[in-house]
Amino acid sequence: MTFATWVNGLISGLNTIVVPVLFAFAAGAFLYGIAKYFIFNAADPKAREQGRSFALWGLLGMALLFSVWGLVSVLLSTLGLQ
Repeated sequence: MTFATWVNGLISGLNTIVVPVLFAFAAGAFLYGIAKYFIFNAADPKAREQGRSFALWGLLGMALLFSVWGLVSVLLSTLGLQ
């Protein structure tokens, strides 16, 4: 096993297992925040603020994951480690 195949396997595992799980957590936080903002505690301003915060951080997490995933793909294709 060469170093290139080891790195390729590691990055492939991260791209197929870890990134989708992290994305699911971010999407879950976003959906939980939306539900908390609109449904669960619509009358309580403090709870609505917490829901808004959850939704914002979930959305930022998804945007960050998409950008890092894209940068990793560009890096892999540049280095020829597909």
